Amino acid sequence: MKNIFTNNNIPESYKIKKPYNQDTFLVNGELREWKRNTSNVFSPIYTENSEGKLAPTFLGNIPDLGETEALEALDSAVNAYDKGRGEWATLKIEERIACVSNFSKMMLETRDEVVKLLMWEIGKPYAESCNEFDRTIEYIDDTILALKAMDLKASEVKEHSGILAQVRRAPLGVVLCLSPYNYPLNETFCLLIPALIMGNTTIFKPAKHGILLLSPLLKAFQKCFPKGVVNIIYGSGRTLATPILKSGKVDVLALIGNSKSANILQEYHPKKNRLRLVLGLEAKNSGIILPDCDLDLAVKECVLGSLAFNGQRCTALKILFVHEDIVEEFNKKFVAEVEKLNCGLPWDENVNITPLPEPNKPNYIQELIVDAQAKGATVINPSGNYFEKSFASPTILYPVNNSMKVYHEEQFGPVVPILSFKEITEPLEYVSESNYGQQVSLFSKNSDSLAPLIDSLVNQVCRVNINTKCQRGPDVLPFVGRKDSAVSTLSVHDALRTFSIRTMVAFRSTDVNTQILDDLLKSEKSNFINR
Repeated sequence: MKNIFTNNNIPESYKIKKPYNQDTFLVNGELREWKRNTSNVFSPIYTENSEGKLAPTFLGNIPDLGETEALEALDSAVNAYDKGRGEWATLKIEERIACVSNFSKMMLETRDEVVKLLMWEIGKPYAESCNEFDRTIEYIDDTILALKAMDLKASEVKEHSGILAQVRRAPLGVVLCLSPYNYPLNETFCLLIPALIMGNTTIFKPAKHGILLLSPLLKAFQKCFPKGVVNIIYGSGRTLATPILKSGKVDVLALIGNSKSANILQEYHPKKNRLRLVLGLEAKNSGIILPDCDLDLAVKECVLGSLAFNGQRCTALKILFVHEDIVEEFNKKFVAEVEKLNCGLPWDENVNITPLPEPNKPNYIQELIVDAQAKGATVINPSGNYFEKSFASPTILYPVNNSMKVYHEEQFGPVVPILSFKEITEPLEYVSESNYGQQVSLFSKNSDSLAPLIDSLVNQVCRVNINTKCQRGPDVLPFVGRKDSAVSTLSVHDALRTFSIRTMVAFRSTDVNTQILDDLLKSEKSNFINR
């Protein structure tokens, strides 16, 4: 394994010329200057410091806000919503769409800068960073189209049993948005954009890693939305989110992260029935490889599924069950493909495996490997079990059993546990007993083999992938999970419904009411009742 960290191969266009001094935060439509405590932001990429030693690259600093600022942001969002009477909540759909569309145009102007920060802050390869940005723009565009279609359908006046009604979707209120570090742009906006476009007001606290990339977007948020509609604060999640939730003034907790944090946060809210949850949490997605599979295809998809972006995806394949008749051949081919992966820095050509943004993650992965080895597993790939500062090489463990931590815990990193099975009940039981229920991948060429598995697994997970890796996209498909993996449904159409509620205006069908309804529809006096 080559030395990952060198300081002489950084392309000029990707160099950070000077640290980012993020000294403002967005509250009540104002970019407020912050001159007090700050937190330093470091890259997982090591470069030579002034003393000639390799050290995490200093990228800049962010405000370290406290409870006072958190509650100011909350008040801003609450006042902007104004119990549903605020400007944003009562705007016509097309006016909110125009604001979001203008934001998307301004966002496009920041592409190069945001992509560079994605690379430096979380070690995401250049191509994947570009994809995350472009996919986010596409998601915004698709959300606008979906809302237009939804609103067109809702413009019809329904009549039943002597009642005339117009049914539309209305906002829920104030949304507290907490984003993840692995997709700090895309998954943030998959929460924030549908929440906003449906008329909610928001308080957004970015993840601990992947935070400076929002700096180029603050002015766009300020310019494109009315004051108080978007509030962006920086600091400790415990310090900021706790008083916000304890106030009881938040209507929606939208969080992509882990279930422990979600459980703690929702307990702070004094009005449990008022708080709607939109949660994307952990997963331990299984790959089940049957003896009648296309072995080369299964290997290819399992390598991608388990190690894309270092395995730091909730949708990653995190454990592989391979039938005993083919496990030896599968492992041989799997190791060969993993050994072809390119390890390096985000700007290296065709790079696959890069440094990990969480400082403690390499140590955790080492603990998993040591535990598995002590209980009978072997590292079966030559380049496995190599660590260098923030870098961990892909490590394949076989045979894994249920006494090992890696069998149960979501590793969220480049370690792949493989175990063989004789009876299909073994992996099925694993999925059934798991605390998580997001997705599974099945590999077989035989519909007779697949049919009973599909019928069983759709009642345990929310997506069964046939001869392909687990994944979120395309974004038009529902993204959800069972058990501790998720609450509520995301993706384009579903997210619009998740961040809103069906509501209606109803009239008894009398001459007077019919005249009132016709007048409202023609005059556009109401932003709710219109064609």
